[in-house]
Amino acid sequence: MKEEFQLSSLKHFSLSELHQRAVKEALQSKNGHLDLFLRFLLGLSVESHQILLQRIMMLKRSSSDSNEKTAKYIKKKIRTIDSPEKSINLFHCLNELGDHSLVKEIQQYLKFGNLSEAKLSSSQWAAVVFVLLTSEEELNEFRLDKFVKGMNNPENMKVLHKLLPVIKESRSVQLSDCGVTDKGCAALASALRSNPSHLRELDLSENKLKSSSMKLLSAVLEDPHCKLEKLWLRICGVTDEGCAALASALRSNSSHLRELDLSVNKLGDSVKLLSDVLQNPHCKLEILWLSDCGVTDEGCAALASALRSNPSHLRELNLSWNELGDSVKLLSDVLQNPHCKLETLWLRDCGVTDEGCAALASALRSNPSHLRELNL
Repeated sequence: MKEEFQLSSLKHFSLSELHQRAVKEALQSKNGHLDLFLRFLLGLSVESHQILLQRIMMLKRSSSDSNEKTAKYIKKKIRTIDSPEKSINLFHCLNELGDHSLVKEIQQYLKFGNLSEAKLSSSQWAAVVFVLLTSEEELNEFRLDKFVKGMNNPENMKVLHKLLPVIKESRSVQLSDCGVTDKGCAALASALRSNPSHLRELDLSENKLKSSSMKLLSAVLEDPHCKLEKLWLRICGVTDEGCAALASALRSNSSHLRELDLSVNKLGDSVKLLSDVLQNPHCKLEILWLSDCGVTDEGCAALASALRSNPSHLRELNLSWNELGDSVKLLSDVLQNPHCKLETLWLRDCGVTDEGCAALASALRSNPSHLRELNL
């Protein structure tokens, strides 16, 4: 760096040439330590700073032409580099130069909601990332379906990779039915690990997640800095192995998750592992959906036991489309507990017998003050 910017070697450089040398040097930096310096340097090209710059560095007075040359050079670099972080910094550089052409173009796409129909170049995608990162409103919720054409499109994962810097900063990430692959899930998990404390909601429903993908996501949840509150994994093909990884993560970091949807995954007796999580006094889970999960009598017994141990947090439980039969009597014992705060209970198509229904009615007579909704 010192050799590149020795004053004696810059006497005959125009400001545009200096800028280009600085851009090149910053892009070669592996850790981005020159990014802020580059922005500062480009900010000095503002007309009001020129006199000071001439006196200190003996450079030729810059003109609007030199700034245009610099902007053109930066745009060329944006088109050729793969690093989202470096692209974002170059957009900050264009901002310092007062060039907002690429950004305005993308803002129009976003304004009229037709981004998914557009065939964007790499520089335009970089502009999308920059615009979203500098817009707090857009960072509240990230929806991949706003940027892709059709669900389960093979191109979706390319778009996901381009937008990972935005995902890292978003509070809610909606990826339902987007064709998330193992590779895409690995990239997502890596992005979330780098900033685990920001995300509050994650929806990966209707994506086929293998056990390897579930393990990667579980590693994110296990991070003590992870503050995820809502996780939706409906129709994800979660296996026993995937459920075990998830349960292990929640045992390690159980105090933040408030809502979990694992509906339409053939969990079977794996539900017992989730029951161990519910039994943890630190578990704050309020909503648990396990509809059509193949919950067995044994699984239902484990759930009931867990809720007896820690009855005061769960507010909503959905066990619809599971053949529970007389196991419902075990849940009735939970409802009878005066500390039970359950407000919504779904038992649709669960094969509830007359005996089970009688047990439910008896429990509700004993503790009628909390349950607001019962679906049989």
